[in-house]
Amino acid sequence: MDEFSWKREAETAWNDRASFWRSRSRDMWENGSRKDIVPFVEKHVPKGSKVLDIGCGDGYGSQKLYRSGYTVSGIDLSGEMIAAADRAGEGSISFREGDASNLPYEDGSHDAVMAINVLEWTESPLAALREMKRVLRDDGMVCAGILGPTAAPRTNSYPRLLGEKVICNTMMPWEFQQLAAEEGLEYMDGFGVFKQGVMDQHIRSLPLELKQSLTFMWVFMLQKAGG
Repeated sequence: MDEFSWKREAETAWNDRASFWRSRSRDMWENGSRKDIVPFVEKHVPKGSKVLDIGCGDGYGSQKLYRSGYTVSGIDLSGEMIAAADRAGEGSISFREGDASNLPYEDGSHDAVMAINVLEWTESPLAALREMKRVLRDDGMVCAGILGPTAAPRTNSYPRLLGEKVICNTMMPWEFQQLAAEEGLEYMDGFGVFKQGVMDQHIRSLPLELKQSLTFMWVFMLQKAGG
C-alpha cells in the first residue's frame, strides 16, 4: 500500500472538486457565506495595498479584491483551480500554483493576506500560519476565515477518529485565535457567519467565544506586530 502523501491527496481532491467549486463560488462571494468579506477587508486594508489571496480557488474572491482597488496575487494547491482562475482572470492578477505551507514569495512582500477556509485544509495549520506571517510586512493584516462548529465541511475530518488519514485539519475559531496570538498576530476585529435560525437577538449579548461557537464561519482580521 502506498504511503499517505497529504500534498498528493489534497491536490487530487481539490482538482476533482474544481468544477463543483466553480459552479458555486460566484454565489458564495456575491450572496452567500463570503459576501461580507471584501467589504470587511476594505474596512481595514487601504486601497492600493498588495494582497495575497491564499487558497484562491477559481479566483473569484481575488477578482472582487482587484475590482475594489487592490493589487492582487492568488495561489492555490490545485492546478485545475489555477487554470480556471487564469481563464476568468482580470488580466492584472497574478495566479500561481503552490502550497500555503511553502509560499514562493519573499519575506515582507505583501501588505495583507486573505485566506478563507484555507488553514483547515493544510497539513500543518501552524506552518501555514507562519508562512502567512513571513510574507507580510510589519503591521500587515491577515483576513482569515475559519469554519465554525456548525459547518458541514467539518465532516471531512471525521474519518480521523477511525484512524484514517484525512486532508481536513479542523480547529475551532477560538483555537485559531490563540494560535495566531502566540505567533504575534493580534486580533483586531471579526464577524460571524451564521446558519439560518440564528438571529441577531440570540447572539447580540453573548461573549466572543460563545458567538464563535454558533458560527458556520468566523472571519478574523489580524495584525502582524511591527518590527
